[in-house]
Amino acid sequence: MSQIVSNSVQEHRNKNKTTQEELGQTVGVTRQTIIAIEKGNYTPSVLLALKIAKFFNTTVEKLFTIER
Repeated sequence: MSQIVSNSVQEHRNKNKTTQEELGQTVGVTRQTIIAIEKGNYTPSVLLALKIAKFFNTTVEKLFTIER
């Protein structure tokens, strides 16, 4: 059974008027990593997901969901 992780990182980033570069620098990854996360090509580690959630003052569960 294949599971896909979807996310709302781009929506949160746009709402907060934050660039991919700014988000990446704050959480310690490259802009390319943020692009890959937003496109669903990369699933972040728990630590990175927590850092992103903290940046947006939200929970990991509100940013990332598992679709079956």
